[in-house]
Amino acid sequence: MPKFIFAYHGGSAPNPDDDAEIARIMGAWQGWLEGMGAACLDMGNPVGLSKTVTADGLRDDGGANPLSGYTIVEAADMAAACDLAQGCPILEGGAGSVEVAPIVEM
Repeated sequence: MPKFIFAYHGGSAPNPDDDAEIARIMGAWQGWLEGMGAACLDMGNPVGLSKTVTADGLRDDGGANPLSGYTIVEAADMAAACDLAQGCPILEGGAGSVEVAPIVEM
């Protein structure tokens, strides 16, 4: 079955002093990831601010649309993978997006 990467962009960070908000957000992510069952091959992780390397040099700004995390799933096709992504907590409130891309086996 094909594999897909979910690349997360944006989102909002919870107040680090608000334990209840952190627990709510973590619970939403855990519930969504576990809800995918065996389709979720790698729950992934959040990522820090990236550097962009180009032929012209190095930028420290994270790029035009900084990556905030990833997950790897297995789905029958792109439509099925996009259906899985619809429930992602990063979409709450319109603060983030999920880019879905097939992983090409070499």
